[in-house]
Amino acid sequence: MDTSNWIAILDFGSQVTQLIARRIREGNIYCEILRFDIDPDELKERNPKGIILSGGPCSVNETNSPHCSNKIFDLGIPILGICYGLQLTAQKFNSNVKTGKKHEYGKALMRITKDSLLFKNISNPSKVWMSHGDKVTKIPEGFELIAESDNCPIAAIQNTKLNIYGVQFHPEVVHTPEGKKILMNFALNICKCVEDWEMSKFVESSIKSIKEYVKEEHVILGLSGGVDSSVVAAILHKAIGNQLHCVYVDNGLMRLNETDEIKELFENAFGIDLHIINAGNLFLNKLNGVSDPEKKRKIIGSTFIDVFSEKARELSKSVSFLAQGTLYPDVIESISPIGGPSATIKSHHNVGGLPEDLKFKLIEPLRELFKDEVRLVGKELNLPDYVVNRQPFPGPGLAVRIIGDITSERIHILQKADLIVREEILDMSNHLDVWQYFAVLLPIRSVGVMGDDRTYDNVITVRAVESLDGMTADWFKLPYDVMDKISNRIINEVRGVNRVCYDISSKPPSTIEWE
Repeated sequence: MDTSNWIAILDFGSQVTQLIARRIREGNIYCEILRFDIDPDELKERNPKGIILSGGPCSVNETNSPHCSNKIFDLGIPILGICYGLQLTAQKFNSNVKTGKKHEYGKALMRITKDSLLFKNISNPSKVWMSHGDKVTKIPEGFELIAESDNCPIAAIQNTKLNIYGVQFHPEVVHTPEGKKILMNFALNICKCVEDWEMSKFVESSIKSIKEYVKEEHVILGLSGGVDSSVVAAILHKAIGNQLHCVYVDNGLMRLNETDEIKELFENAFGIDLHIINAGNLFLNKLNGVSDPEKKRKIIGSTFIDVFSEKARELSKSVSFLAQGTLYPDVIESISPIGGPSATIKSHHNVGGLPEDLKFKLIEPLRELFKDEVRLVGKELNLPDYVVNRQPFPGPGLAVRIIGDITSERIHILQKADLIVREEILDMSNHLDVWQYFAVLLPIRSVGVMGDDRTYDNVITVRAVESLDGMTADWFKLPYDVMDKISNRIINEVRGVNRVCYDISSKPPSTIEWE
């Protein structure tokens, strides 16, 4: 990466700060999310081409609200304030920010009142998304109005002499149709960034830095078969070859044939040192009689740590590093300035909780990347499509899709039903439009008729959703013929099932997974 060609985003606690970074990176420009209180000297030394001040849940008038140093505005670096960032900018330049008589939340029509590089080739009027209580009531000295809306007379301002801009709306959300174009106007036309953030360059630089960091030492990686750990394995193997040792724990709750596929790809095709631990019976015994979903998760998590630790201890004499598939959203959440939407790294992303005697140095090759960028890296490393486009899969595996007690028989039923769901949806020309899809085994039985016999068998529910990031999701409208094939195949091919249902609930209020 060109260290002088990037955008710094100062995070004031908005739930959509990550979206700003995603939109900028989608434009092939590197950016990082930093704490709002970063030292201005440190920021100047890192030399970004632009600074974006994010939104936030607080009022700039509150005593303990987050404020950046005033020196940020004196660095001579172009600045764009978004929502709270606009209000903060106005306040720093001695303007007035007051709580409005009513909150503005939802779609608004923005009217551009003056030509601006920020709004180059933007429709006038343009639809935008507002989400604020406070508003700027006076244009700061040296600034000029460039946009307004019915409920927000000061919707956007600029100071071209200082290269400081501010918008009250949120260009980063999809509800602002031309929002990405506005952000790119700031990055390209105002900050003069170059579109050079490419995954090929990332792979090249990562391999080089891994070699320099690891040297002759060895690395252990907990391989799940998911896209994150698979890409980590591929890039580490490219960098250090047989110095990488992957440990795959088969908890007996994986999808049908999953272990064989992992063995074929990573051990046979790539030649990676792969240690497969078949621990299905151990997990099943510990889950015997447990139906509470939270207890299932805790048992599976702690048992995984025990099994992985035993193998890690065996390898620790020759291994110095522990590799993890930590992604950039995990990093952002772990340094959230004011708690944010989530203050801790999700445990299923990492091998957390290892015993104290296993003092590995940590290596996280993907910590700069979002999920979609990880998939692009996987393609650069020639991972097969079924790995790169792999569905999100919960850490506890099928345990959270078997509602109620877990038995070997119920696992087998769900594995076969789930495979049919995946096969039929993958056969659709637009299967990549479906964000996630799977089968769920319910803890009920229903009466059916098969031939001349009465049956009293299990019920399968099919779940398919469309989503951008998993935070919200709508149920996917599968074609009737696909639903028909899925239902017929499951009932005819999976012994013990006589009814198939389709989940048509969205998130919220439901979740994507059932447990």
